[in-house]
Amino acid sequence: MNGMLAVALFSLLMFAAPLYAQSPCQDCLAAARAELKKCLENAISQDDKKSCADKKEAQAKTCEDGECKIERAQNEPKGPAVPKPK
Repeated sequence: MNGMLAVALFSLLMFAAPLYAQSPCQDCLAAARAELKKCLENAISQDDKKSCADKKEAQAKTCEDGECKIERAQNEPKGPAVPKPK
């Protein structure tokens, strides 16, 4: 019974994950938010919380300078815009 449950859960994860896949930029930013949440759950003092926020900002900046920049460059239109005929 446990084996069947494990196979069912594994199958669900393998086939459902691609359905909800976002762009690499969004995935990176979501990971930064998740890390912030985890960090804040373990934070005790206000300094700890500030440190969590600082780490999240650094992670988000890394995402913006990496995956997001690449994604924006790929989505930019190539060449000059062609005017529509009247």
